[in-house]
This record gives sequence, C-alpha cells and structure tokens, in this order.
Amino acid sequence: MPAPVIADFLSRKRLAVVGVSRDPGDFSRALFRELLGRGYDAVPVNPRGGTIEDRAAVGRVQDVRPPVEGAIVLTPSETTETVVRDCAEAGVTRVWLHRGAGRGAVSEAAVRFCRERGIAVVPGECPFMFLEGAGLLHRVHGFFRRLHRRPA
Repeated sequence: MPAPVIADFLSRKRLAVVGVSRDPGDFSRALFRELLGRGYDAVPVNPRGGTIEDRAAVGRVQDVRPPVEGAIVLTPSETTETVVRDCAEAGVTRVWLHRGAGRGAVSEAAVRFCRERGIAVVPGECPFMFLEGAGLLHRVHGFFRRLHRRPA
C-alpha cells in the first residue's frame, strides 16, 4: 500500500508533467502516455513548447490554465528548485520529484522548499511503481526500492 501522500497525489486527475520530453522514445513520454491512458488530464510542461501527444505544451507551470492539482517533475536535479518555486507561485500544493536511477529530479533544496511551504512532496519515487496494474518490471523495481528505502 503506498504512503498516504502518494495515494493522495495519484487520486488527483489534473496534473502537470514538468520536463516531459519532445522525444517520443523518452521515458518521460512513456509516463505521460500512461497517465493519459489512465484518464488523467495531464498537461505537458516543456520550456520549448510544441505539441506532445497531441496536447499543447506550456513553458512553465504558471502558464497552465485551468490550474493543476499536482505536478510530476522530471527535470534534472539542478533545475528542480526553480520548478518547485514555479509550482508554489502557481498554487500547486502537491509535487512528485521523480527518480528512476541516479538523483533524478530530487534535490535537497527543492524538498526543503516544498516542506517549508506546506507543499506535499514525494521525494524520489517513480510513479510507475505505484500505478495499479503497472508492468512486472515496474512492480519488481518498486518492491526492491521499498526494501531499501524508507517510505515517502
């Protein structure tokens, strides 16, 4: 059973996906497609704009209209603090900092910023591990991550 902050996040249907790639083969696109396929109203956020999976991408979270209920952040950790500040400015109260391998989008400063401002934060998990019916690889990954890490 996922932690309450994760369950709450995934119960929201309008989400920004920050850092989703314009490359159709990128992991971020696979996650974006999965969210769309599960009925999420996912909004792509990419500073270069364009169209991603037939949806207009916006440059910043503050540009999303109507506002979102949460943001999944898939940016390099070096830019994450700027992104969470954008989320706070946009009134986003739930942030998921993705981590698959390496640091992912997680930065201590970004996590601290979220917590100091009352933003619910998932620091360093892959959403695929918590989506019901995700593929075997994601479930196995989630199992081993939970064995070696404290819950979010």
